Amino acid sequence: MDEEYKQILLHQQYRLYKDHAAVKLCHWMKESLVHERHCYKQDFYGIQSHRCLQMTPAINECSHQCTFCWRVEGKDFEVKDWAEPKEMLDALIAEQRLLISGFKGDPRCDIKMFEEASNPNQVAISLAGEPITYPYLSDFIKECHRRDMTTFLVTNGTYPEQLANLDELPRQLYVTVAAPNENIYKKLCRPKISDGWQRLMKTLELFPSLDTRKVIRHTLVKELNLGWVEEYAELDRIADPDLIEPKGYVFVGGSRQRLRMDNMPSFDEIKTFSTELGSIVGMNIINERPDSRVLLLGHEGIETDVRKIYSENV
Repeated sequence: MDEEYKQILLHQQYRLYKDHAAVKLCHWMKESLVHERHCYKQDFYGIQSHRCLQMTPAINECSHQCTFCWRVEGKDFEVKDWAEPKEMLDALIAEQRLLISGFKGDPRCDIKMFEEASNPNQVAISLAGEPITYPYLSDFIKECHRRDMTTFLVTNGTYPEQLANLDELPRQLYVTVAAPNENIYKKLCRPKISDGWQRLMKTLELFPSLDTRKVIRHTLVKELNLGWVEEYAELDRIADPDLIEPKGYVFVGGSRQRLRMDNMPSFDEIKTFSTELGSIVGMNIINERPDSRVLLLGHEGIETDVRKIYSENV
């Protein structure tokens, strides 16, 4: 790993293991411990924000350079020593325990919640990079499930073969579809590969066959990819997900060097998009979080099941 890139990550409170795996405290982890405010995923899916391990097994392995990405952009490098799943999980949990250690002395932090936070039961495999490029991802997910930890995996959809080859799927699988067509995709996602759109289409075609809960996330940037509802609906029909998450871009992190605050859509604009999309694909708005500019679409009747985090199936 490039040393300058590494120092930037450490300064931003990332903690690294073997130069390719990383953990970082989520904003909502801190809010949950100190202010009793939680992530929208707790409202939508029933996970506990203070017990979530936000990590990546492949911090710099990404086929995209999305203009809206808040993460630190690093220089490409070849990983020659991939960590084994168990040692990586143990190491990242240990690093998270160090990161939250100061909360124990904060009078606003409930000691029971602090102790629970020291023993995460949810793994968000999504922090940075493209997690699916980690060669032992199936075994890592198995290790999490063996420990009764639920798993959410986020992928940009450009690795359909790796996704198809997973013999252990996460409890919830996200694919980010941030463009309604190839032209906008190339401008907004800035792929490093020439066939990124074609790979994404293969992933969407594969999606219905995957036996887990599946979510399509539309990250929406005003003036760039917000709109084109019919075209998004066409892609969503191919993927046939259980749920759709339209989510507004937020002006934070590295994206501030590329976009403007005006590119953040309002919650009302995201809700209008969601309502129109839902009417086309036959889904209803089943939950929303205005402060996070995100809504959740699902088919009629799914409301009773969506907050189950599938721990009984681990």
